[in-house]
Amino acid sequence: METMSANYEDRDTLFNFVVKEGNGVKGLIDSGISCVPQPFVQPLSERIATPNGQTCEAVQPIDISQLDGPCHTEVAKQIVEAAETLGFFQVVNHGVSVELLELLKMSAHEFFEQPPENKAVYLKEVSPSKLVKYGTSFVPEKEKAIEEVALDFLKSSMAMVKRIVEVLVEDVGVILEEERMNSLMGTKMVNMNYYPTCPSPELTIGVGRHSDMGMLTVLLQDGIGGLYVKVDNGDWLEIPPLNGALVINVGDTLQILSNGKYKSAEHRVRTTNIGSRVSVPIFTAPNLSEKIGPLPEVVERDGVARYKEVLFQDYMNNFFSQPHDGKKSLDFARAD
Repeated sequence: METMSANYEDRDTLFNFVVKEGNGVKGLIDSGISCVPQPFVQPLSERIATPNGQTCEAVQPIDISQLDGPCHTEVAKQIVEAAETLGFFQVVNHGVSVELLELLKMSAHEFFEQPPENKAVYLKEVSPSKLVKYGTSFVPEKEKAIEEVALDFLKSSMAMVKRIVEVLVEDVGVILEEERMNSLMGTKMVNMNYYPTCPSPELTIGVGRHSDMGMLTVLLQDGIGGLYVKVDNGDWLEIPPLNGALVINVGDTLQILSNGKYKSAEHRVRTTNIGSRVSVPIFTAPNLSEKIGPLPEVVERDGVARYKEVLFQDYMNNFFSQPHDGKKSLDFARAD
């Protein structure tokens, strides 16, 4: 056991065990390690000091159903203000059933707790499924069921996503045609993320500082918590889990389209020693062939274009070619 633990200090050995062999970080925990391998230890500047830090205003959820009633103006104002300032907010009465949300969380825990040999079947390079890929613990006989749950979540959420985008672009004086709206959200992906219990959460992180590259992200998180967003003064505030709520955050594409009016949110995830955590995000992004740049109406209003027009595929390629480093991916599209 000591020899195996020592091997985990070697980056190549660690990568092969965690990624290539499909064991994941959970495999490290299951092997009985009592400390975080050195390659996972973060510098002091990147560590999250405490799981009991301040929570942010997103604790007050927005009732999205009120967009269809007499409170439309007030609810739209809440959405716009959240997108302009924090880039994160939570919504309730969103049209996705609580039963489906609970099933998603249960399914994620169940499948990620499968043996590592079942995970290896679904590594991206060899997966027999077009929808289930890379290190998730899905076993063949249950693949169809989990695909249906994930697709139900996606389909149930898209009307809400479209409505939020409509509110945000209308506030900058733009009405997007249906074809353009569909092109800007033509790429959709559902992830299931699993963060196993960590022996020393103060030394490491679950996911490093980054913003999302797309339009909007919809996130279901369980009751463990651990999602942090960076605010203007440099502090990190936790987005607390709320039963039945979904977290919405602005992506880089929407920041670019709005010429900087809306803020893609820099965020990260801590680890915990109180139990395993799951989260299920839906990422919406433009078609790869779509060009993204500030909307002409917004540039006319602002008198300057803060971003240049780029092909989304080029933006995505640059995004994934860089390690997580806050919002530096936006530099690729900044005007010269």
